Amino acid sequence: MKVAIVGATGMVGNVMLKVLEERNFPLDELLLVASERSVGNKLKFKGENIEVISIPSAIEKRPDIALFSAGGNTSLEWAPKFAEVGTTVIDNSSAWRMDLSKKLVVPEINANELENTDKIIANPNCSTIQMVMALAPLHKKYKIKRIVVSTYQSVSGTGVKAVEQMENEIAGIKGDMAYPYPIHKNAIPHCDVFEDNGYTKEEMKLVNETQKILGDATIAVTATAVRIPTAGGHSEAINVEFDNDFDLSEVRQLLSETDGVTLQDNLDVNMYPMPMYAHGKDDVFVGRLRRDGSQPNTLNMWVVSDNLRKGAATNTVQIAEYLIKNALV
Repeated sequence: MKVAIVGATGMVGNVMLKVLEERNFPLDELLLVASERSVGNKLKFKGENIEVISIPSAIEKRPDIALFSAGGNTSLEWAPKFAEVGTTVIDNSSAWRMDLSKKLVVPEINANELENTDKIIANPNCSTIQMVMALAPLHKKYKIKRIVVSTYQSVSGTGVKAVEQMENEIAGIKGDMAYPYPIHKNAIPHCDVFEDNGYTKEEMKLVNETQKILGDATIAVTATAVRIPTAGGHSEAINVEFDNDFDLSEVRQLLSETDGVTLQDNLDVNMYPMPMYAHGKDDVFVGRLRRDGSQPNTLNMWVVSDNLRKGAATNTVQIAEYLIKNALV
């Protein structure tokens, strides 16, 4: 089993390395791939220094699986070239997510849709993954009618430059700006670029990707995405209306039995999800469960996850694990 990480020197690429090591992923050879300026650098994996190679060099080596986290333009250009030599690409960018010919996969929800003919598989957006992880078991039971979601997203979702901006501002240092405004002691209601409808791309990802993953275009979704000064971990306030009524104790039971979800919902001891406790963990944490008293069949919940792990690297690796386990590569 030969595996390539394309974008290995980036934030998500680095977490992919950690996740592969932690999960003892079954590989015989690991190819670390990045842009020309990083070629020749070395990264550590399981105590061994591995030299970074170029994308064309990686294609020549014909890996079985390529985990992509190098941006949409890179994916559009190079993922098909890997696929042409028989590599199965699992892509972390937005390049292929809404392509009708590509699967958009959260393994716990819809990995069973995958076939050995799927050579480019899309990994959903980080904020979408944690939301559908919490909602999928409830959709099966009660059928979702409408979702209103507000996100509180960490600067790590933007990348290294944004983390550096926040750290510089905390230290009182002037430096490069990833955002049009300071992020320290601030909240910026602007994740990704604005579209013609007044929503950002991030907000529309929550709409479109949720419908695709859950396989239901009738689900109405509206979103507001906000960047906040946390270093890691996205949080979401979700208001979800169902076709059918629910019992809160049953909702708690369903969530507590869902793989990859941890219920943290005990107000007596102030137990609820927070990014500082989700950091470095793979689960999606759900709490503050309560009925919306303003209309029928509606639930409020608070959902938190490490955006670099389940929101990106871990979900990608889990897809690869599923492919291997089911002999799809």
